[in-house]
Amino acid sequence: MPVISMFYGIIVSLYFVDNKRHNLPHIHVKFQDQEAVLSISDGDLLEGSLPPGKMRLVSAWMEIHRDELMADWELAVSGQQPFKIEPLR
Repeated sequence: MPVISMFYGIIVSLYFVDNKRHNLPHIHVKFQDQEAVLSISDGDLLEGSLPPGKMRLVSAWMEIHRDELMADWELAVSGQQPFKIEPLR
């Protein structure tokens, strides 16, 4: 599971060939002991939870990097290494 970005204690990952479980482009986000799965296209929460403040940070980051996230998703589902994406600053 490649980590594609880290910021403010948040770790964002994409699983290789992870299109069977949710069947749509998504990312896995961890903060401390919490994990959430978010849709790339609209940022909807598919599974899990994050503290509200961290969720807002992730949503802002996703909005800025949506095109890069979709490109990384295409790489990951084809078994290729996704690129790192700039953290939120």
